[in-house]
Amino acid sequence: MLLLAAFVALALVPRAHAQIAEERVVAGLSQTTVSITTGFTGSEIFIYGAIKRDAPVPKTWPLDIIVAVTGPSEPVIVRKKDRKFGIWVNDSGVKVDAAPSLYAVATTGPFRDIISFTDDFKHKVGLEHLVRFIGETDDAAYKAGYPEALVRLRKAEGSYFVLTSGVKVSEETLFETRIALPANLVEGDYRARIFLLRDKSVVDVFESSIEVRKVGLERWIYTMAHEKPALYGVISIAVALAAGWLASTFFRMVFR
Repeated sequence: MLLLAAFVALALVPRAHAQIAEERVVAGLSQTTVSITTGFTGSEIFIYGAIKRDAPVPKTWPLDIIVAVTGPSEPVIVRKKDRKFGIWVNDSGVKVDAAPSLYAVATTGPFRDIISFTDDFKHKVGLEHLVRFIGETDDAAYKAGYPEALVRLRKAEGSYFVLTSGVKVSEETLFETRIALPANLVEGDYRARIFLLRDKSVVDVFESSIEVRKVGLERWIYTMAHEKPALYGVISIAVALAAGWLASTFFRMVFR
């Protein structure tokens, strides 16, 4: 009986190991550097990868993937229009201490169907976690709806968006998606996060970075405007005067 019990225990070990097998995301990006030139009209990042396992694919809950690309955070003033003396004017506004310039999310299905509220809050994946206040204006600003208004405005301009079913998964192992970056990118370091989920719980997270930089003439103008504003102003005035003089000379020669 003891020998039989030992054989049964040994037979159950592989099965138990298969049930707790770990899954890891192995991914790559088509480009990790985006160059902004004077003719920049946007770009597209191809994100692909696979699930690394030390056991067969689990036969329980299906696999889900969420890909999130986040731009650098920056302070923003959010203003609301008020009617005063019969005229619509902007109020003094509320300062948002941190809001990403870009937030793009691609998923394998409807967002709320594949991630729990607990894991969403823990990893700050949903759009409602983008806006952060620091200081005493927190409660008042949230009650007034300023965070929702900022998210709504940036969704309208294409800076925040969710691609439902934008991630394709093959054989619960390979996945891919494409994230379109708009033309109005802000220079800085962008973060790409890939979440592996089962039963609405995050199993693994993969992170990578995307460097967005101005190059060429665009970079020269940007650097001069920020590092040598006086010289930039003088050159701008000189260029404007020269352009006006050339235009005036041209019309005098043509229409005299």
